[in-house]
Amino acid sequence: MLARDRPPAPVPYPGDWQTGRVSSENVTGTDERDTAPQFVLPLVVRIEKAAPPARTDALETAARAVLVMLSDERSTGDGPWARAVRDWEDARIRKVVRRARGAEWRRAALLPGVTVTGEEAEVRVFPPVPLDGWPKELARLQVSGTELDDPAVPPPPAPGGAVLWLNPELRMSAGKEMAQVGHGAQLLWWALDGAARAAWREAGFPLAVRTALPGRWAELVASGRPVVRDAGFTEIAPGSATVVSDFTPAAAPPPARSGPSGAAPAGTSAGAAAWAPTPGAAERPAPPD
Repeated sequence: MLARDRPPAPVPYPGDWQTGRVSSENVTGTDERDTAPQFVLPLVVRIEKAAPPARTDALETAARAVLVMLSDERSTGDGPWARAVRDWEDARIRKVVRRARGAEWRRAALLPGVTVTGEEAEVRVFPPVPLDGWPKELARLQVSGTELDDPAVPPPPAPGGAVLWLNPELRMSAGKEMAQVGHGAQLLWWALDGAARAAWREAGFPLAVRTALPGRWAELVASGRPVVRDAGFTEIAPGSATVVSDFTPAAAPPPARSGPSGAAPAGTSAGAAAWAPTPGAAERPAPPD
């Protein structure tokens, strides 16, 4: 079953697809969405001491997990998770990533949700829960200090899928980056029309997470593609652009080029001519979380 194709909100959002404030943590400030009950999307990444996943693998798996939740038949229509997903989307799209191993992971896996696997990474996503109503099995898990590394430079993104471009000027923990690319995947899902969503889902949500070239970042942010802007509650300054979401199936693969030390490789710019969001999608502001 395809995901519910909700119409764009009738609130104009000038310029490109900026999201105002988006964060993986709680935010401050005044917003009409704050009057609604607040929900959070829990994600748990499995990190065993002896075999942690590669950083990029975990980031890409977290982004796909968000898409799987959004498109799951239980999250749409009259499904058992649909009301919670609607309430979460109508308020702020908070996402919090926690880590688990061993018995912690096994207990978390017993709760309703979906486990998404990457090359080695495993991420379980759960239906949204009230901000102050986490299940005890998840509330006890650690949220801070999640760090992962890439043992080798990831290859250039394959053509025909989405690319979530990370800001090359920011340094975030792996857990926070997982939440940020989850935001980016969600904004892209909202921007695509029904046919594009269906094709993407049927293909298994192919996507890549890479760090943009420093010289291309400003171009990406100004290109009209979905942009995640963080509230700055943790780790980075308020208003920081963290992720630009791109979907250019006609684009050729970028040449292999290494990004800054410790970062995923950067690719070429994302081919503005191939970006085609749903008509009216740019008028829908993403509810910041």
